[in-house]
Amino acid sequence: MVVFLFVECSETDTVIVVDKDYGKGSNSANENALTLEHNGLNREYVLFVPSAYDSATPLPLLFNFHGFGGNASEYMAYADMRTLAESENFILVYPQGSNLDGSPHWNTCPNGGDNKSNADDFGFVAALVIELSGIYSIDQNRIYAAGYSNGGMMAYGLANYRSEIFAAVASVSGTMLDCTATPEHPMPVIHLHGTADDTLPYDGNNYYNGAETVLNHWIAFNNTNSSPTVTSDTSGSMDIERYVYDQGDAGVAVTHYKYIGGGHQWFTASYRGEDTARLIWDFVSQYDINGLR
Repeated sequence: MVVFLFVECSETDTVIVVDKDYGKGSNSANENALTLEHNGLNREYVLFVPSAYDSATPLPLLFNFHGFGGNASEYMAYADMRTLAESENFILVYPQGSNLDGSPHWNTCPNGGDNKSNADDFGFVAALVIELSGIYSIDQNRIYAAGYSNGGMMAYGLANYRSEIFAAVASVSGTMLDCTATPEHPMPVIHLHGTADDTLPYDGNNYYNGAETVLNHWIAFNNTNSSPTVTSDTSGSMDIERYVYDQGDAGVAVTHYKYIGGGHQWFTASYRGEDTARLIWDFVSQYDINGLR
């Protein structure tokens, strides 16, 4: 069964971050969506269920969060993981961020000073897991979060504050804010970032942490090797370096793809024949909530 589920959303919240993400300024209403009422708001999400779905077999679930100003259905086309979900047999969901003045966003910290909105996005995601688990057979030990830009921030927020749900996370052209917690288990992380990112700079700035700061946080938390295994691919449209910090607690790793000259984007360049969607899935799918499978 294949489901493309995209309903109008009228909630109004303030934004967490202003950047140049894909879809900035687009209307948050998706052409086809499911909705979930949470905290007094009708929240949207777009769902893809692979045709091989069988309720007798629990499937992994992967969230992919759009960037600031994004539209879930447009983002699904931009950061498309449907073909992969079909071939690898996992359920895929693209949630829609809540709106302020036409600019959907994600709150990636607990409600308070680091958020400029009172939207309960952590609660929305947790409620969506419950909702989907009541409809589909989902492997509760294999729920993953990925995201682009502000959506990557959301993935890190869930790693920190909803680790009881998420087994591994992925960030593309994103960063982690300073609001951190202590996850309940070692947290596998894959971080993809371009060195010429002019929105969330690779080296950070006065507002946002750089890639190295984020990686060092998870390397220390997971107790991985501090010296990475480094490989590269210079055969494609962009030189890409891969850094693997492995042998962490519960067998987890922290992996970083460094796109030399890459900007603020969901990367189209492939690493040794694997595109961004495949790199993310091949990494996170190695893990369940207890660590290396």
